Amino acid sequence: MKESETLDISLLGKEYQVACPPRERESLLEAVAYLGQRFDEMSRKTKTGAGNETLVVMTALNIAHEFLQLLHGRGFDLPTLKRRIGHMQTRIEGVLAQQEKLF
Repeated sequence: MKESETLDISLLGKEYQVACPPRERESLLEAVAYLGQRFDEMSRKTKTGAGNETLVVMTALNIAHEFLQLLHGRGFDLPTLKRRIGHMQTRIEGVLAQQEKLF
């Protein structure tokens, strides 16, 4: 069994080949999709073009900041998260109840 395979990915309109173990393929593709979304978000916020080095640096800085906040236990407010999930669940149940009345 091969220990790694070459995976073709695309970010900011450029093609790259990266090596990854087959068992990590899906998580790498998920990371590529996440990074692509973050580049798009930052591009809209900063009105920076896709080929701009500033876009890459600012996106990396934001991701690193969020990661460090989570790593050090800041930025992850479990009670707030539970409350928000509860609100979403209540709204979903309300919509489902209305749908049941229609059918």
